[in-house]
Amino acid sequence: MKKRLCIFASGSGTNMQAILDEIDKGNINGEVVLLVASSKDIGASKRAKSRGIAVKEFLLKDFESPVKRDQKILVVLDQYGIDYIILAGYLGILTKELISKYPNKIINIHPALLPKYGGKGMYGLNVHKAVIAAHEQYSGATVHFVDEGTDTGAIILQKSLKVLDNDDEYSLQQRVLTEIEHKIFPYAVKLLCEDKIKIIDNKVVIL
Repeated sequence: MKKRLCIFASGSGTNMQAILDEIDKGNINGEVVLLVASSKDIGASKRAKSRGIAVKEFLLKDFESPVKRDQKILVVLDQYGIDYIILAGYLGILTKELISKYPNKIINIHPALLPKYGGKGMYGLNVHKAVIAAHEQYSGATVHFVDEGTDTGAIILQKSLKVLDNDDEYSLQQRVLTEIEHKIFPYAVKLLCEDKIKIIDNKVVIL
């Protein structure tokens, strides 16, 4: 039986599209049945709607607190029978309440080689700016489980590329996105949907 997936997004949805493309090819034993968006009319929402995927928008300003928002999101996740949550450029911080209901069933992609350049404030161009400012020779992306810390969950997959002498934060972001994120993220979802990822002593084992 196909796994029922929910994608959380806050932007254009290119990582979501990479996952959908692999589903279309029959490479992932899952289906995206729901998109949770943190803003109105984002690119990810338009992509989802064009494919008939349900879109639910949860703007933080509409709720008393992040906990209240996540409580409402949990109701919707339950309604759709979600097996796994895929954070694809989601800028909201998940609360303990939501994470505890989906232990080891939420994955995220981070545009750096964790544990380097993770944590508070390390997202989007901020990550790539920091990498270049530190004169790192290599950068990349990491797929990891989500726990109650920020970018601290068990690492599933990681891949690197060389930082070029003429890279700025924009070119590095684009190369990491297209050369790494769009490849390892769908592959991690594939493994997840085939029950090939296990956590033993807080470390990932791929069967």
